[in-house]
Amino acid sequence: MIETLRNAWKIPELRKKLMFTAMVLLLYRIGNVIPVPYINVDMLGEYFSSVLGDTILGLYNAMSGSAFSQGTVLALSIQPYINASIIIQLLTVAIPALERMAKEEGEEGKKKINMITRCTTVGLGLIMGWSFYVLLSTQQILTKSGFLPGLVIVLTFTAGSAVVMWLGEQINEYGIGNGISMILFANIISSLPAGLNTMLHMGWWAILVAVVMVALVLFIIFVNDAERRIPIQYAKRVVGRKIYGGQSTNLPIKVSMSGVMPVIFAQSICSFPATICAFFGITAQSKIWWYDTFFSSTSVFYALMYGLLIFFFGWFYAAIQYDSTEISNNLKKNGGFIPGFRPGKPTADFIQKVINKIVVFGSAYLAIVALLPIICGSFIPGAGSLAIGGTSVIIVIGVALETVKAIEAQMLMRHYKGFLD
Repeated sequence: MIETLRNAWKIPELRKKLMFTAMVLLLYRIGNVIPVPYINVDMLGEYFSSVLGDTILGLYNAMSGSAFSQGTVLALSIQPYINASIIIQLLTVAIPALERMAKEEGEEGKKKINMITRCTTVGLGLIMGWSFYVLLSTQQILTKSGFLPGLVIVLTFTAGSAVVMWLGEQINEYGIGNGISMILFANIISSLPAGLNTMLHMGWWAILVAVVMVALVLFIIFVNDAERRIPIQYAKRVVGRKIYGGQSTNLPIKVSMSGVMPVIFAQSICSFPATICAFFGITAQSKIWWYDTFFSSTSVFYALMYGLLIFFFGWFYAAIQYDSTEISNNLKKNGGFIPGFRPGKPTADFIQKVINKIVVFGSAYLAIVALLPIICGSFIPGAGSLAIGGTSVIIVIGVALETVKAIEAQMLMRHYKGFLD
């Protein structure tokens, strides 16, 4: 990775893109520390640390680089955009008009869907900003109440979410690409200094934690690049005096086909009961047996539900992404077939069988990565306060690998040797 960045820095065009991306991320981090008017930042931070740690808002705070608990201008971060993208993606499968727009209208259809996603992001920003304001108002964390302060707070949060979306698009257009993921990467990386400081106070246990983290990183890298390749053979066709087809290729299906989405969905649902309890003043500090048994993030019941939901959402996301019947029909139209299976339903059944096996392994991989920090936090003293979740590790490694691959692709394009060389 370091060698790739060093070689990319030698190319003027790539150097400009790297510098532009770094500048945008710097501007984003500056916006992440600018407080919103009329919010008592100290009271908000204390409320998050004592009450909202196990809730959905605690997950949002981790994804925003602690901006949510500090009440900054960019506190909503990329959450409205991610939620809008997921909603539009699901609606594209459910609504025929959006599906036609995505598949049949080409580039114009993609532009329309992007515009719908942007408008949905602003709408979700308004809803989330208003909800956050209501929470601040009910907990008396505001320095001044009234219509005008409330309007300023809600509009500031909404504008911040729109600015984050715009910054991500600028990285896509003028930077190295993958803009939203790069912003999320910067948010998670910003918590590393605090995590390292915590490890320094763990004594000899820090060595065991470091070994587990290295093993986890290597495991994620291995699975992230793993894929199941289904062999495809194309029949020969005679068109005029030319013969087409006859070549062999493969259909690659990634093991981690759903990415980190099942973990995020599962964590949101598992945190929802704790969120409801927090609104009624019931937290982990209350020492209530049913809360500690069922809703605490360190309980056995929470871990079991977390793992089962990861499996469910892994299967659900794969069912949306991969339609075995459509893949089989496309192969049949192009004269392709899987050796040993007849075109049509037998091919579709075989592809679905392969996908089901991959979903099981991929979901098990996500469950291991997501539950390992919880297990380590229960047995290793001080490990629970590291604030390093499986979701964060998967995102950081995935974004790093994708960024390196994107840079290498651009370098290969610029150093491609022609047939005269």
